[in-house]
Amino acid sequence: MARGADRRTRSGRLAGDVRPAPGLLLLVVAAPAEAIAPLGAEPPGVPVAVVCLGRGEPGEAQALGSALAAARERGHRIAGEPHVLDPRNDAEERLLDLFLDLGPTRVGTLDPDPESVAVEGAERKYAVVEPPARGAAARAALAAARAYQERTGRPVYVECRRAGADPYASGEAASRYPRQSRWLTRGTDGRLSVHLLSAAGVLRWTETAPGGPDWDGPELLETPPELMPGLTVLQGSDGYVRLFGLRRATDKGAQALEVVTAAQYQSGRPLAPWQSIGNPNAREWERARQVGFPVAALDGEGTLHVFVRNVGRGISTRRQDRAGRWTGWEHLRGRRIADELAAVPGPDGGVDLVARRRDRAEAVHWHYDPASRSWAEDRTVPVRMVPGSLAAAPEAGGVRFRYADTNELCLWRPGAPAPEALGGADGGGAATGAAGAAVQGWSCTVLVRPGGDGTTAIGVHADGRPDTGTWWAPGGERSLVAPAVALDAGGRAVAAVLGTDGRPRVMRQREGTEGLDFQPWRAL
Repeated sequence: MARGADRRTRSGRLAGDVRPAPGLLLLVVAAPAEAIAPLGAEPPGVPVAVVCLGRGEPGEAQALGSALAAARERGHRIAGEPHVLDPRNDAEERLLDLFLDLGPTRVGTLDPDPESVAVEGAERKYAVVEPPARGAAARAALAAARAYQERTGRPVYVECRRAGADPYASGEAASRYPRQSRWLTRGTDGRLSVHLLSAAGVLRWTETAPGGPDWDGPELLETPPELMPGLTVLQGSDGYVRLFGLRRATDKGAQALEVVTAAQYQSGRPLAPWQSIGNPNAREWERARQVGFPVAALDGEGTLHVFVRNVGRGISTRRQDRAGRWTGWEHLRGRRIADELAAVPGPDGGVDLVARRRDRAEAVHWHYDPASRSWAEDRTVPVRMVPGSLAAAPEAGGVRFRYADTNELCLWRPGAPAPEALGGADGGGAATGAAGAAVQGWSCTVLVRPGGDGTTAIGVHADGRPDTGTWWAPGGERSLVAPAVALDAGGRAVAAVLGTDGRPRVMRQREGTEGLDFQPWRAL
């Protein structure tokens, strides 16, 4: 039976009064049935609590009870019966009380922007086709998570399940905002930085000296209010770190969304001011709120290209030159795509963009020619990808993905007749890599990805020669986001995960050993 939440907790308690369950996932949904799909996507062993902002339709509570019983059998630790709040009261305040009681590390909720479809007529309009309570529950969860972190100082990480997602889709494939992958970078002074988006804003950890081993952080950076729970981290050849996200711009309209960006020019220094670069569908909120998540790349001239999926399921892009001037939004012609993009620098100084097709395993490729300043679409892409597995591979000038028919990790360089296999068919999600690590006298690319048992897998192959074989070994730590890897100031590979307790961990390549050997994991 569901547990009511009429009792009010002490909202003015001190941070020291909270006794959080390590790694607790708090699912916040509008009705009981909506917790079933995200619960099924979680790996065994995760501690879970459920909060419903309404009782739903007859039979929903029973269905959730059966799903929770099945989750217990899979090894989940279920924290009591579901909490049911009265939606007529202040949901954000009541949720904050529960957050203070339960101390979650993660929050799983719904899409803040509900699913809509085009309506036939002379003008192209869009109508919401799902109960408004779903979006309201998600927005209340985001606000409560932000307030909880600001009050307690404890980082909370939020995930939103995309409206209309397949109930059997994996967490990576169903996420409204992509899970971070490239979040470990090396600055111009040689120090490594971690940038992770929490409920209250961007958190940063920074090496105290090039090559480590000590780190400062977490530091909560200046972040626009109501930044949605996703972050793209881009680093070009200039060494600068650029951050991209989506902000709910309530100062411009109750439902408005805009793409925002900021840059870190020096490790450990404040970010440059965040800048809005708008929304390609900004004239109507029904259209604007459907915008996809931004990705970006730098071309050979230093021009910054930013891409989003627009409401028509096409690509919209803007460019910023080295002087800081932006073009208007340009809409690329071509096939309809899903909200899964990867942008990389091209070998000719241009930019390549790869996107998964909507509702298909196929992909589409666009190339920007810097000479003509124009885009060309390529539909003959020999890529069939698993949803949620596409990632940029700038050190190889290509993209990585999981092959739809085998789940094997692959590398494809735009223009190549076929992808190259990298092995690693166990697990799911995206893989990232760093080139130039010294392994037994060879210059090698080190890869990290989620393994079959949920822990991180470490791979290595000769730089530029994945055809010679990729060797994989277990890394031994789970990560709430895709694991990351970079080279430190000494050229050693450093792997990073966001641990299930919400703390980043790194392990550094040992020097002077045979093969690819790492020191123990170190919590930051």
